[in-house]
Amino acid sequence: MAQLTVSGGDPEPADRAGLAGDAVRRIMHVAAALRHHQDLDIAALGLTPAVARALYQLDPDRPLPGRDLADQLRCDRSNVTALVDRLEQAGLVERRVDPADRRQKTLVVTEAGRRMRERVHHVLSDSRLLTGLSTQELAALRQLVWKISDAGCPEPCTPQ
Repeated sequence: MAQLTVSGGDPEPADRAGLAGDAVRRIMHVAAALRHHQDLDIAALGLTPAVARALYQLDPDRPLPGRDLADQLRCDRSNVTALVDRLEQAGLVERRVDPADRRQKTLVVTEAGRRMRERVHHVLSDSRLLTGLSTQELAALRQLVWKISDAGCPEPCTPQ
């Protein structure tokens, strides 16, 4: 594999827009490749990407009302109802009466759900596209990704 070298000087202002545009296009390409592999691996678990994302958003140690899950997923509550139905049918989540407010139900991750959630986490952390990078390149990539994600991440970005 050829080594990529980056010049130490700043590009000319006219080149900067082109460089930034190319970088964004490449990031989108990498994101699409990651999503493709994740979708295949999630399907192998017997889940859809939306159901896997819903399960992943649930904290196994803190039951959550469905409306809060809808907020976290940034989708309509009616969509969450269908996702939770699928999770419940698979035995991964249970709807239970909230002891603090018996008028509402909370979503509780079952033991099977905890195990599946761990498998989903593994799929979402798959780094097969990065195997060709050296440790130094990975460290540089991580630093750059953190730098740009902290500048505009819509939700808290914390290391796993």
